[in-house]
Amino acid sequence: MSKEFKAYYYSPIGILEMIGTKKGISSILFCEEEEKRSQDESLPSVMLECFQQFDEYFNGNRKDFTFPYTIHGTPFQQLVWNQLTYIPYGKTSTYKDISEKIGNVKALRAVGNANGKNKLSIVIPCHRIIGSNGTLTGYAGGLWRKEWLLKHEKSINFV
Repeated sequence: MSKEFKAYYYSPIGILEMIGTKKGISSILFCEEEEKRSQDESLPSVMLECFQQFDEYFNGNRKDFTFPYTIHGTPFQQLVWNQLTYIPYGKTSTYKDISEKIGNVKALRAVGNANGKNKLSIVIPCHRIIGSNGTLTGYAGGLWRKEWLLKHEKSINFV
């Protein structure tokens, strides 16, 4: 089994705990200051690349992430997470839209459940999912972060 590394990225909206191996990132989740523990001293290049791409994202110079990552979940969860990556930067979608795109229109709750289990915050853009009535729906990082991310993305104009 590959050694796991842990690092903390200080974003404008809080601390992101990043976990990965030399081959890819497996988790990027918001954490609280109190939860922060020690960071590995020597980080593999994939984690440094992840940090660089997050700098670019938060500075408004990146809309897609290209560093290697791994996703662990059921086949259904992976199907939903894959579909989330097709929501364009600065745009939103709904659970209903996702369930239709994966060919299971009755899977609204299951899509919502899979969305909530996404361990690659921002990279797999679950923050771009809103309610069918246009309101913000749950976000593991907190609704205020979701609102910030959506405003951030809408304020950046890529040519």
